[in-house]
Amino acid sequence: MHTQDILNLFQGVATLLDSPTHILIGRIGLMLLGLLLVYLGKKEILEPLLMIPMGLGMAAVNAGVLFLGKGQHGTLFVDPTLTDPAQLMNVLQINFLQPIYTFTFSNGLIACLVFMGIGVLLDVGYVLQRPFESMFLALCAELGTVATFPIAMAVGLNAGDAASIAMVGGADGPMVLYTSLMLSKNLFVPITIVAYLYLGLTYGGYPYLIKLLVPKRLRAIKPAPPKRVVTISSGEKLAFAVIACTVLCLLFPVAAPLFVSLFLGVAVREAGIQHFIDFIAGPVLYGSTLFLGLLLGVLCEANTILNPQILSLLILGIVALLLSGIGGIGGGYILYFIKKRRYNPVIGIAGVSCVPTTAKVAQKSVTEVAPEVLILPEALGANISGVITTAILTGIYVTLIPFFK
Repeated sequence: MHTQDILNLFQGVATLLDSPTHILIGRIGLMLLGLLLVYLGKKEILEPLLMIPMGLGMAAVNAGVLFLGKGQHGTLFVDPTLTDPAQLMNVLQINFLQPIYTFTFSNGLIACLVFMGIGVLLDVGYVLQRPFESMFLALCAELGTVATFPIAMAVGLNAGDAASIAMVGGADGPMVLYTSLMLSKNLFVPITIVAYLYLGLTYGGYPYLIKLLVPKRLRAIKPAPPKRVVTISSGEKLAFAVIACTVLCLLFPVAAPLFVSLFLGVAVREAGIQHFIDFIAGPVLYGSTLFLGLLLGVLCEANTILNPQILSLLILGIVALLLSGIGGIGGGYILYFIKKRRYNPVIGIAGVSCVPTTAKVAQKSVTEVAPEVLILPEALGANISGVITTAILTGIYVTLIPFFK
């Protein structure tokens, strides 16, 4: 049997050898990166719920490239570029994940389902116990989502693309997915991929930022006890969810699906509807997260990732997350001085809305130097407020950016 016949039998290898050098290197590199993400997820260095399916999908899609006629290369996973209805109906019957992509990913539904699941997990009592403190830190931690916008415009992105990549600073994947879907359809796939790849940086990178900006003696500060203990009833939490949802939908109707998804989860939790809680916190959240991770992985095909614009997006994503972390810690320092040096500045980084990752990072960084110090309640308040402020900023961008076009 000739070598060419063998290669036709193993088309993944054949297309690899038939690819331009940069695509060949890119495919091999992405396969290795996918395996690395699975390993890091297994070790819980990165979030396993997202990184294991994402890594596996990334490795598989770059391995499983075949000839689709006329010398073109492609896969049987998903085609995110199809717009022709006839082609779409055909590919829905062929491509493995195309129905899930078309009916849940490309319209933002999967982001709303994940957000609903997050809402069920949130205890807004942490916010209501310290509303001004929590919201202040959350606003400070939006530095990256605000400051990256003009930076992205300065390097040549249009307003929609700039707003979408700036939202990476919120470290909230569903928000980035929704914003880029609304404002940056041409870069929707790469921006979303960058956002979810960088979510791991909040867990792996922020501890080093804390060590750099907050000395040990300040990390060991035990927050002053509250002057009075405030008990928040489930009725008050439910009222907050309903009022906040209604007001935010009134102010930013274009982001209403995100608001109603988040606060529906909170309302179900506080109303104690156990069947709904079990359904949303189980099948809805974990099913959506599984397919979100898998879809993100199979969208990491070398031809997409090696788009020259991706490099600028990768850099801007890092800048956005870095500025948000610095902004959050800066807010922690402001409260440190306002509260006469009886406030732990580390709490500020929890204002970055990657729930509950940044709150856990803050507590872990404090525990390393002072195991007896508990800052988790304050950190969770800032964390949950960060989700709300990031959703508000999403609404602002999606509402105002079309006027710039």
